[in-house]
Amino acid sequence: MREKRVVVTGLGALTPIGNDVPTFWESLVNGVSGAGPITHIDTSKFKTQFACEVKNFNPQDHFDRKEVRKHDLFSIYAIVAARQAVADANIDTEAEDLNKIGVIMGVGIGGIGTFEKEMEDFCAGDGTPRFNPFFIPKMIVDSASGHISMEYGFRGPNYACVSACASSTSAISVAYDQIKLGRANIMITGGAEAPITKVGVGSFNSMHAISTRNDSPETASRPFSKSRDGFVMGEGAGCLVLEELEHALARGAKIYAEVAGIGASADAYHITAPHPEGIGAIAVMKNALDDANMKPEDIDYINVHGTSTPQGDIAETKAIKEVFGEHAYKLNISSTKSMTGHLLGATGAVEAIASILAVKNDIVPPTINFTGEEDENIDYNLNFTFNKAQKRVVNAALSNTFGFGGHNASIIVKKYK
Repeated sequence: MREKRVVVTGLGALTPIGNDVPTFWESLVNGVSGAGPITHIDTSKFKTQFACEVKNFNPQDHFDRKEVRKHDLFSIYAIVAARQAVADANIDTEAEDLNKIGVIMGVGIGGIGTFEKEMEDFCAGDGTPRFNPFFIPKMIVDSASGHISMEYGFRGPNYACVSACASSTSAISVAYDQIKLGRANIMITGGAEAPITKVGVGSFNSMHAISTRNDSPETASRPFSKSRDGFVMGEGAGCLVLEELEHALARGAKIYAEVAGIGASADAYHITAPHPEGIGAIAVMKNALDDANMKPEDIDYINVHGTSTPQGDIAETKAIKEVFGEHAYKLNISSTKSMTGHLLGATGAVEAIASILAVKNDIVPPTINFTGEEDENIDYNLNFTFNKAQKRVVNAALSNTFGFGGHNASIIVKKYK
């Protein structure tokens, strides 16, 4: 039996630099920073007072007031992105076998805002356990995928993936496998996160993980610059429609790109720090290439994890040089987190979309905010696509995401032929 091929037929995005895919892509190509002062909470007592928030977004433009109360913000973001992707894919729910359409979303933290509010309300009371009946359904990470399936009646495989910042790449990988195994014709997949809360910002501050460059938020995410001081928190959602190729062709679907292969690995090293030699990163990229039956020379662009942390950027650079050898110097490399910030569990989906659009449009988005200050531990002979997008043929792109706990996931997308 001929092996099933998986293609991308729909995209949706709700990000700090655009509330739909065309705006998101235009912002990426033009090097727009999504960072600014935090508006969700009072940060006057916080070390970090900025983040990459979704802008000009009102949940009540998408849900009635009663429905808004049933969802945590991360689920709202996920549903809106999924609606965009399903509409973009032009899925006719009347004509499809809904048992063969599934939903798998990646979420790292989930309903932290809901948890925070419920605990604040409880602690402000007299100790009587009065909790919102929607507390648990709003908070749990699988609520996003559940609500998306209920909205459309999709009865195929449905659950959530949690692997910290690799969560949505893991979700896309699992969705890809469901189609390859014949368990679904179509999978709605991606990730969502809404971590810009008092607990979220304060906790990452206590870890010294996020930038404190309050005087210049828009330049704070500066991957591969010597003066980088941590990542910039982001929020939002990305959603992809994956589809079995023959099924897509039969219904006349447009095809953005083909998912060529996936990889997963573990650092098995530290709960937050990457392996200093990039051992897990090396393994995950090799695994993705093996799964795609591709050589390192087949890759044109890597959308790196590139968080703007002191250790992470060095380790990933070492890993790329180890895997790609001399071809590493012919690649374009960029970190779109320099513009979107780090969307935690949603970041892999948003960066997969960026990689797909790079393949479709033959444009590599830049790594912005490079200051010219060079880190002696980074090889600047590599093409980090600093500060300006670059036109080139992108036949295949690899996207990396690495999570706390040493979880690594990579996917390769290529032009559909």
